[in-house]
Amino acid sequence: MKRPIDYLLAGHITQDLTPDGPKLGGTAAYSARTARAFGLRVGLVTSARAGEPLLQSPELAGIQVINRPAPQTTTFTNLYGPAGRRQILGARAARLTLDDIPAAWRSTSIVHLGPVDAETDPALAGQFPGAFVGLTPQGWLRGWEADGTVYRTAWPEAATTLPLATAVVLSPEDLQKDPRQIAEYIRITPLLVITHERYGADVYVQGEPLAHMSTRSVVEVDPTGAGDIFAATFFAWLWRHPGEILDAVRLANYIATTSVTRAGLASAPAPDEIGEALAALDLPALVDSTATPPPPRP
Repeated sequence: MKRPIDYLLAGHITQDLTPDGPKLGGTAAYSARTARAFGLRVGLVTSARAGEPLLQSPELAGIQVINRPAPQTTTFTNLYGPAGRRQILGARAARLTLDDIPAAWRSTSIVHLGPVDAETDPALAGQFPGAFVGLTPQGWLRGWEADGTVYRTAWPEAATTLPLATAVVLSPEDLQKDPRQIAEYIRITPLLVITHERYGADVYVQGEPLAHMSTRSVVEVDPTGAGDIFAATFFAWLWRHPGEILDAVRLANYIATTSVTRAGLASAPAPDEIGEALAALDLPALVDSTATPPPPRP
C-alpha cells in the first residue's frame, strides 16, 4: 500500500547515454530529488522496462515509485555544442494516464506533470481539483525524426491545458523562440515563468509582465536538469508560500544556478543546501511538510 504524498510527479525517468555510461535522468528524476530535498513526501509515477535497474538508483532513495512496465525504457543522448543541445530519442516507454495514478495519491497537494517525450496525458492537468498543478511542458513540445533526432513542434492541447495550471515553467527554446507563440502562452497561462539560463527568468501573471529576475554568475559544468530543478523549487516554495512569486523565483534561480556547477543528478540540491540558500536569500526556514496543512492555491 502506498503511503500518502505531498508532491506527485508524472513523467518518464530516462536512461541518458553519456560518455561515462548510462545515467538516470529525466524531469521526473531531477524534480523528484529536488522536491524530496524540500522535505516533501514525493511520489513518482513513471514507465520503464520491468526490472529497470535505474529505478533502484540511490538517487531515488526516499521517493515512492510506481512503474508502468513497458518493453523499453525511454532513452536519450544529449549532445552539447556551440549551437546548444541536440537530443536523440533512442527508445520510448509507455504513455501515462490517470489510470496509472493510485487513488490514494489523487488527493496530493502538489501535482507536477513533467513530460519529456509527450508521454504524460495533458488531461491530467484537470484531474486534481484543489491541488497546486505545476507544468513543465517541454515534452509536449517535442517531436522526433525516424532516427530519433528531437525537434520542437506545436502542442495542440496547449490552449486547453495551460489555463488549468497553477504555474508553468518553460524556456524560449521550448517554443522555438517564436514571439507569437510565446505571447500566446503568456496570454492564456495564469502564472508563467520563462527561464533564460544564466540570464535569469521573466515572470508573467494573468497575461501581464510581473518582473525580470536576474541570477548569479557561476562556472558552468553541466546544464542538464537545471530547468527541472528550477521548476520543482519554484513549485515547492510557492505552494508553501502562496503569493510570494518573486521570492519563489529568487530561490529557484539560486538553486538552479548552483546545480549547473555539478554534473548529472548530483546537481540536484541536498536538504542542507536548501537551508543554505534560504539563509543566503533571507527567506524563512523550512517546516515539516507532514505537519503543515496544504495552503490554498495562489
